[in-house]
Amino acid sequence: MDTSELFSKEKTWKLLLKLAPPVMLAQLIQALYNIIDSLFIGRYSGTGLTALSILYPLQLLMIALAVGTGVGINTNIAARLGMGDKKRAEDFAGLGTPLALCIWLLFAMIGLFLMPAYARMSTGSEDVIREVITYGRVICFFSFGLCLESSWTKVLQANGNMKIPMAAQIAGAVTNIILDPILIFGMFGLPELGILGAALATVTGQILAALIVMKGGFCRPPARQGAMRLVRSVYRMGLPNILMQCTYTIYILGLNLILATFSDQAVTALGLYYKWQTFFYIPLGAMQTCVVPVISFNYAAGNITRCRETLRDSMIFGLVLMAFGTACFVLIPEPMLRIFTSDDIVVTIGRWAFPFIGVSFLPMTAAQIFPVFFQAIGQGLKSAAITLVRTVGLFVPLGYLFSRFGLDWFWLTFPVTELLTTALGSWFYRGFCRSAADPCVY
Repeated sequence: MDTSELFSKEKTWKLLLKLAPPVMLAQLIQALYNIIDSLFIGRYSGTGLTALSILYPLQLLMIALAVGTGVGINTNIAARLGMGDKKRAEDFAGLGTPLALCIWLLFAMIGLFLMPAYARMSTGSEDVIREVITYGRVICFFSFGLCLESSWTKVLQANGNMKIPMAAQIAGAVTNIILDPILIFGMFGLPELGILGAALATVTGQILAALIVMKGGFCRPPARQGAMRLVRSVYRMGLPNILMQCTYTIYILGLNLILATFSDQAVTALGLYYKWQTFFYIPLGAMQTCVVPVISFNYAAGNITRCRETLRDSMIFGLVLMAFGTACFVLIPEPMLRIFTSDDIVVTIGRWAFPFIGVSFLPMTAAQIFPVFFQAIGQGLKSAAITLVRTVGLFVPLGYLFSRFGLDWFWLTFPVTELLTTALGSWFYRGFCRSAADPCVY
């Protein structure tokens, strides 16, 4: 079955079951980048674990631009294929490489000139500052692997190829896992590099993944004439995803600064949550990746009912799978924390915080899928509005408000934010249903 038949005729639940598992497996392996780095660094140095928590927002920003650009390319390719315009789809695919290199250059400059200031903004510990600069500069200077892999992967996924990206991310993550202990602790005669070794292991895995997807993802750039129009279309479609990821950077940085008023251990506890969230977020991330080209294809083809069915089924799958994460955060928070740290203060804070955060996973499903639905049908303003309200309008202000009552109250920020965001997304979706010609099925 070719891409057109797959996206337009296969039953939606079968289509998601076909597309999602390779993406989920790839993202599962990808999640091990952060988890393994934190696991080994936590054993090597407590200050290193804090440094990784401080750098997490910057890494999210890097991923935001790289993946968001890839999503813009992916969405445009899928829409053009849905309209039968293969030539224009190829033009969009050709934008991946030059745009990825521009993003890499931006972060190389950030690493060179702004990393010390960023480190000092988040902590006063000279040991932590030094490790933030060391790790941060390496991942910025060598971010071309991440940027190119993100763009080339989305080109492949837009054409229904989920297996090569999966293989690339598995290979990259396995490389990182193998190199982490070797370079951090200095095994097999190599020098002990500490947090520098963790950074080198990470970028080596990213570069390898890029090389694997290069063959199918690299396309000849389009002619300069009209290229800017294509770029505008890429970012018109990719902007909601970029904003969604960028605002993650803003709100996590904001929450870090709020928690820093209590203790460094509170910042570390939040950082450990995000390490685990990366793992439990996989089902939801897979649904987001899979539904965008399917919905975009069918919306361009005028099949609104199928768009709605895809949204409905993706939410059902997301809820079922995210329930596992909720159970773990509520029932076994202490073992999850002690995998990374032996600091009793961090464990005490996290043991109280994790159950509050865990129950937010269920409403988070809708809060995350609604924005990509509106992105896929070209209603970028609604997608961006949901994202901005969630991350800027709710997370940081509510975090500050609840923190005024004490650290224990701060963690209510997560479930309250997700519930309010879901309500907004549902309201927008009901408006979409009322404006459509056929009855709403969700």
